[in-house]
Amino acid sequence: MHIEVVVLAAGKGTRMHSDIPKVLHPLAGKPMLTHVLDAARALSPQKLHLVTGFQSDLVKQHYANSSFVNTLNWVEQSQQLGTGHAVMQAAPAIDDGAMVLVLYGDVPLIKPKTLSALLTKAAQSGFAVLTLVTDKPAGLGRMIRNKNQQIIAIVEEKDANREQLAINEVNTGIMAFKADLLKTWLGQLNTNNAQGEYYLTDTVAIAYSQGIEVCNTQTLDNNEVQGVNDRLQLTELERSYQLGRSRELAKSGVTIADTARLDIRGDLQTGRDISLDINIIFEGTNKIGNRVTIGPNVVLINCEIGDDCEIHANSHLENVVVQNKCTVGPFARLRPGTLLKTGAKIGNFVETKKAIVGTGSKINHLSYVGDAELGAQVNIGAGTITCNYDGVNKFKTTIKDGVFVGSNTALVAPVTLGVNATIGAGSVITTDVPDQDLAVARSKQKNISGWKRPVKIKTE
Repeated sequence: MHIEVVVLAAGKGTRMHSDIPKVLHPLAGKPMLTHVLDAARALSPQKLHLVTGFQSDLVKQHYANSSFVNTLNWVEQSQQLGTGHAVMQAAPAIDDGAMVLVLYGDVPLIKPKTLSALLTKAAQSGFAVLTLVTDKPAGLGRMIRNKNQQIIAIVEEKDANREQLAINEVNTGIMAFKADLLKTWLGQLNTNNAQGEYYLTDTVAIAYSQGIEVCNTQTLDNNEVQGVNDRLQLTELERSYQLGRSRELAKSGVTIADTARLDIRGDLQTGRDISLDINIIFEGTNKIGNRVTIGPNVVLINCEIGDDCEIHANSHLENVVVQNKCTVGPFARLRPGTLLKTGAKIGNFVETKKAIVGTGSKINHLSYVGDAELGAQVNIGAGTITCNYDGVNKFKTTIKDGVFVGSNTALVAPVTLGVNATIGAGSVITTDVPDQDLAVARSKQKNISGWKRPVKIKTE
């Protein structure tokens, strides 16, 4: 089937009260429009037409470096004169033999499976609409059927009479057409309605008048076809979406402390026997191994976590690889480029960046380790800092196997600590330390006998 998709994304989104185009507002970590484009691309269309208008430059700028920007046909709707008018702008670029699917940039959760079923129906008769039966039809166009239950028209709410307003089958706006029929019907639209616009929905009545059967498929998922007009609707859709993903995760075997307090903003792969506490956020692409426990208030961004790991409360990991049997946190920050090898331990209030932490090595307390490579079985004492930046350039610290670094130590890079070297607490290390050596770099202690503490001066 030759499929072409038209995505309507030209509206102002006035009720969002934002300087950002409505379709670029994020849901589950990516713009609403990206959700729609991803659903469209899943159908393998020959062409994807994106109709923009208000702040179109910002929309184009956002997708300038995307992987699929070259597959988009950008269409400008300079005046917003209705959905029919928007499709008219794309029509000249549509092949006459195509099946045309019309989607909306602010209806982000539409599923490819639903769209595929709709296209199949449209291929049979030439025209199909996606409908929803709901107990809250307010604001939506009503599906008008004759006594034989044939769809004969769609009436927008502002144009509906009292009897029509009582109908609970509504139009979702999503339609599929044979291109030659669509182009003919677009030329027959008019603005004789309350809005003074070209309604794409009027094609239903035109089709019926010409003896063309209007087929439909029906979704049972209100969220799938929920449009976003304001930030409240966006928030409600986000929460509903997240709850759905949490429930799916729980059904797959993941233990979740509270499905209402988990956010997945991207792709998440999970192993077996995983336990997730409350208020965890997954962003980007994350892969979690088997028998992993993640504590409350943890953020994971583009991370790979191996088997038998524990991530304790309030830790933040970004672009990090954690191998098997590692422990992180609580209150740890692992920045991009960190690799924890098997059995490594990162404790509380530790920050790492571009750091390789070797097998069985430990950074337990209150330390910063950046631009560093640690060997196996290294112990870093509390308050240790790798001084990797001289104000202009970054330098590397190399700590070889078995090194013990005492508390409150500064390692001034570039510097190498040899195998099984020991660094005395409170040292400032500025030169390499050979294997097995003890390095102590601190001022000599001086005790003053008979020292009198100062006393507080009394004031009247």
